[in-house]
Amino acid sequence: QVQLVESGGGSVQAGGSLRLSCAASGYTRSMNSMGWFRQGPGKEREWVATIDRVGGSQYYEDSVKGRFTISQDNAKNTVYLQMNSLKPEDTAMYYCADGAMVADRAAPYEYKYWGQGTQVTVSS
Repeated sequence: QVQLVESGGGSVQAGGSLRLSCAASGYTRSMNSMGWFRQGPGKEREWVATIDRVGGSQYYEDSVKGRFTISQDNAKNTVYLQMNSLKPEDTAMYYCADGAMVADRAAPYEYKYWGQGTQVTVSS
């Protein structure tokens, strides 16, 4: 059974930084893609970034390009989301998700396994 556990959320002021972690278990090494999504109050879940576990190609939603970086540590089976220059509009619950043969990286339905989320709050 694949399990994903997020950590690293918290409260920061605008302009600050946080690094989220997503620890995966239940497989030796994933051949899939790992994505980060977020859901703010009263909003739909939106895609943030994705990394291909094989090859390491990275993809970002436009509003986070240049501010967020997705990376992985295969030895730890962990994916990270480094978030810099945070803005109040980045406030949301952040989820990591694992998907196989992802065709539309921004579509939640492409990802089979999800973590429970970690809260990020950015104050102005």
